[in-house]
Amino acid sequence: MAKNDKRYRETMEELQIELAGLHRWLKRSGKRLVVIFEGRDAAGKGGTIKAITESMDTRGYRIAALSKPDEREATEWYFQRYIEYLPTAGEFVLFDRSWYNRAVVEPAMGFCTKDQYEAFMQTVPTFEKMLTDDGIILVKYWLAVDQEEQEQRFASRAKDPLKRWKLSPVDLASRGKYAEIGRLRDVMIERTHQPGAPWFVADFNDQKRGRINLIRHLLEQIPRHDETVPKVKLAPLKGKPKHEKVTDKALWVPNTY
Repeated sequence: MAKNDKRYRETMEELQIELAGLHRWLKRSGKRLVVIFEGRDAAGKGGTIKAITESMDTRGYRIAALSKPDEREATEWYFQRYIEYLPTAGEFVLFDRSWYNRAVVEPAMGFCTKDQYEAFMQTVPTFEKMLTDDGIILVKYWLAVDQEEQEQRFASRAKDPLKRWKLSPVDLASRGKYAEIGRLRDVMIERTHQPGAPWFVADFNDQKRGRINLIRHLLEQIPRHDETVPKVKLAPLKGKPKHEKVTDKALWVPNTY
């Protein structure tokens, strides 16, 4: 393992221990946490969410990555389908893209009207104030990546059969809208950055460095999460370790590896 990779892994393990403490604090306190990850295609949102949740108890967090609304959802109040993903007491919800689709992706790609866009921009500060006034901790990140680095990631995905699924038609169409998306991002931040729901920008041209910086920053935003993971002492087994004996009615998977 290269020196830098070893250092990254060791640092990430330390942060995941702290994240486990954060999770225990949420459960004990009943607090609710929402973290929004926005950014350009291939910025690193999914990888960062995986890094945060890698060692977490799966019962304590949820990932919300909503697809395109169907015909029924398209007629709803815009925020309606996001509300059901908000956390209950002790929960941590990570939005891989969020209601802010309407602030950047939808207007850039022509998926919403100017009136719909403007209505959203006027409403979202009030919507988020309702969430934070009710006690939800809301943290919003924009993952920043330069176009040259983004193009290299697109090329890597196009070349690798295991990554091609990440290249959607919208991703490919957005390549020609780098400047437009940047303009919409700035308007979004300027109009929706407010006390209780500020925007934070993380440099993700180097994804590993970006993940570590973001996670450290996230931990700093949450008050009093100094919950240590308790040590567990295993009592000695009684007797010799036993083999697993399964009924002959069961069918074993062939040992091919």
